[in-house]
Amino acid sequence: MFRSSDDNFALINDESQATSSVIADGLAMAMTGMDLDTKILINFPEQMLIDNAGFALPRENCVVEILENVTPNKKTLRATQKLKDAGYTIAVDDYFGQSQLKPFIELADIVKVDILELATDFEKIEKTIQGLPQGVKLLAEKVEDQGTFEALAEMGFDLFQGFFFSRPEIIPGKKLTSNELTKLQLLGELSNVDFEPVRLSEILQSDPHLSFRLLRYINSVGFGLQQSVTSLKRAIDMLGMVQAKQWLRSTILADLNPSPKAGELAYLSVHRAKFLESVCTITRLEGCDSDILFIAGLFSLLDTMLGLSMEDILNMLPLDDRIVNGLQGHGEISQLLQLATSYERGKWDETADQLSRLGVDSFEAELIYVRARSWTQEILGFSKPC
Repeated sequence: MFRSSDDNFALINDESQATSSVIADGLAMAMTGMDLDTKILINFPEQMLIDNAGFALPRENCVVEILENVTPNKKTLRATQKLKDAGYTIAVDDYFGQSQLKPFIELADIVKVDILELATDFEKIEKTIQGLPQGVKLLAEKVEDQGTFEALAEMGFDLFQGFFFSRPEIIPGKKLTSNELTKLQLLGELSNVDFEPVRLSEILQSDPHLSFRLLRYINSVGFGLQQSVTSLKRAIDMLGMVQAKQWLRSTILADLNPSPKAGELAYLSVHRAKFLESVCTITRLEGCDSDILFIAGLFSLLDTMLGLSMEDILNMLPLDDRIVNGLQGHGEISQLLQLATSYERGKWDETADQLSRLGVDSFEAELIYVRARSWTQEILGFSKPC
């Protein structure tokens, strides 16, 4: 989606200009390190649809998303049909039963249903989707909790968008498995200021799977090496201790819980960690410690991933007091975590206030956010090596 460098990021005076900016500049940034199977949905206002701007996009990756205020007339429907005939995927945005959108619905591959507009009333939602063409993919927008997600999945929704991923689902009396506990203890050890470099080699040598993944990562296309690296010591030396620890922390966190929801949360946690670490390098805050912020961001969703309270998790980990206070909602780290959260949820007024307080330019923050995402994709192995 379009973001301006001024005025809270999303001030749109001209919808066509905004979409043109996304196509011209944003798409290249978005696709850096992205899996080739990933789809990108791009908003299309009426004039851009009529002007056949969709043909500037790669049809394998991009979905033309028709905004809810586009009028279905001869020009727009003809333009949509041309895109569909050419093999493009068509999505209709913010549907909650509007009859005027039906002509677009007939051509759509994906229909995005606005759950909050239907007051999360499951009877209304079911009635709304009953008349949709068979075979269309249903995408639920603004899903807020696990219960709603499960009910909609039962109803036949394929895709989901919203904040339910980051809300904890605490199971009373839950205990960690021995595997989860071992990984959690390892994360704590890696986050200790007294961590010995030799220990990094010991951890990798004791786990062939981790060793293989490190060597695959160091030999991936992003490093541009002339010769393959086959030695763990050489791999660690090339990365440097700081990045090697970051890679290992991120990889262990991603392996902590194999469920699809936890996979999304691991991605979000690593992205958040790198974003906060990068913010630390450009902020005017005194005594900002980039490694402390990386760890705080990385651990900020552990309660949701493991189904335990943050207090119970912190009791298991020997962490710096600044991290503990931040994860409990206190101090400067807590405010920086709120910055990451407001960014993720599109709360642009709140984001702008936070950036202003930190003395960080909004455009610079946007670049940092995109670069942090590319780094996350690479470090978790989402990009495809040659």
